[in-house]
Amino acid sequence: MELLKWIQLLFGDYGYIVLFLGLVLEFIALPFPGETTMAYAGYLSYAGNLNFGWLIVLAFLGTTIGMTITYFIGLKAGLPFIHRYGKWVLLSESKLDHVQKWFNKYGQGLIFIGYFIPGVRHFTGYFAGIISVPFRKFALYAYSGALFWVVLFISIGKVFGPQWNMAFHMVEKYSVWIVGAILLLAIVLLAVRYRKPLSALMHKLFRKNKAKTVSKTR
Repeated sequence: MELLKWIQLLFGDYGYIVLFLGLVLEFIALPFPGETTMAYAGYLSYAGNLNFGWLIVLAFLGTTIGMTITYFIGLKAGLPFIHRYGKWVLLSESKLDHVQKWFNKYGQGLIFIGYFIPGVRHFTGYFAGIISVPFRKFALYAYSGALFWVVLFISIGKVFGPQWNMAFHMVEKYSVWIVGAILLLAIVLLAVRYRKPLSALMHKLFRKNKAKTVSKTR
């Protein structure tokens, strides 16, 4: 409750800038309750105090700028910098090792889903830079994941209104499963929508592979 009162005071004093700067700082690994702040901002939009579109834009910019900064820190400074100065932004070696285990499990897709894993999203940008993930690939995963994350949590406040806090805790608890279900549903819908082109493509690839196999056996 104290946290929520603090967020309310910040929005009362500074408005939109709280969301933007807060998310930039969160992704540099400074303590800021980004998900709670976005959900509450969505509620303020429901109440007519803030514009939903501007909240999405500013939250997306804050998230992507923060992630991009950490990527380039990791890319240019590398592990020696993290080992020496990481403690000042709560980036300990143990947390970096934790993120590495997640990377080993999910690969570069972790940059996308890491937003929904507590204690991971703050460090994926650093680690992506440290292991030299190509920027285009990093941006694809990081920016698409950021948009998904931002829209989900701001929409909680917008859709559920006065019940946003209860809905927020439910989504926060099961966010990875919810995202997985949404992505699976999207894939199924796309497959149904474009089943004819996909079927033609699969048939073409099958014939091409079959022709290669036949030519190798001759």
